Amino acid sequence: MPSISTIEDKKRLVRRLAGGGRGFAEQYGFRVTNNPSSLFQILCLAVLLARRGDFRRALDSAHALPANGWDSAARLARSLHADRVRVLRDSGQRGDVDALATTLGDLAQNVVDRYRGDLRRLRSAAHHDPARERALLTELPGVDDAVVDLFLREAQALWREVAPVADRRALAAARRLGLGRSADDLAGLAGSGESERLAWLVGALARVDLEQRYAELTR
Repeated sequence: MPSISTIEDKKRLVRRLAGGGRGFAEQYGFRVTNNPSSLFQILCLAVLLARRGDFRRALDSAHALPANGWDSAARLARSLHADRVRVLRDSGQRGDVDALATTLGDLAQNVVDRYRGDLRRLRSAAHHDPARERALLTELPGVDDAVVDLFLREAQALWREVAPVADRRALAAARRLGLGRSADDLAGLAGSGESERLAWLVGALARVDLEQRYAELTR
């Protein structure tokens, strides 16, 4: 598929991709708001998306957690391990589901113990410094650099200091479409200071790559 070469074509495609006004998580039914429950659900989604396998299973499992009453770190931390295993298996998870259930439980308990269940306290502890925010996030169970990228891909709409952030899927789509090779390239197309629009753009690009929707963008 030929890439887009002119700046006018690039801007036109960016408008098309970001025009829906929703990022990746919101496209799949997750609210992205700066409150403890929403932020924790986005972090759980990031942990699940970072696993190998069909991304739809990750989405199903991420939806299954709040559907079973575990819509916050505190509530997930109080859940039983056996119940988490059952819910994850019922939502389609494969592989070592027992370990995943342990990871999610430990993650929730750590967020409760360290930040009273509120990731905004992590942001405050980092004094809104992006490098420190990343470092504190990777101290949490199950959270590595890939998970941080997935979480901040969404959170940059709210935590503007972390922008620009683009995960590997979004960057793969950007390269294939000729929109650039880095988060900075995409930020330039989204507009200076437009962290929310950048989040919409990056999320749309990640969705294009995961769903292999490249052909429809050339019509």
